[in-house]
Amino acid sequence: MNKGINKQSNVIADIQIGPTDEGMVRIFVTSENIEIPMDFTPDEAINIADEIKSSALLVKKI
Repeated sequence: MNKGINKQSNVIADIQIGPTDEGMVRIFVTSENIEIPMDFTPDEAINIADEIKSSALLVKKI
């Protein structure tokens, strides 16, 4: 049984990313019954962006 990152899902969600008025970067995920606001420092957000880009580049090679 696949768990975690490799588990398939039929959940439909929206994601918004942007700055907050408190100097944080917010990733805001919404679905039918849930809202998940996640705030990150600018340095954390840059690290997340780097991880996303690295993952995308790895997948393109497969």
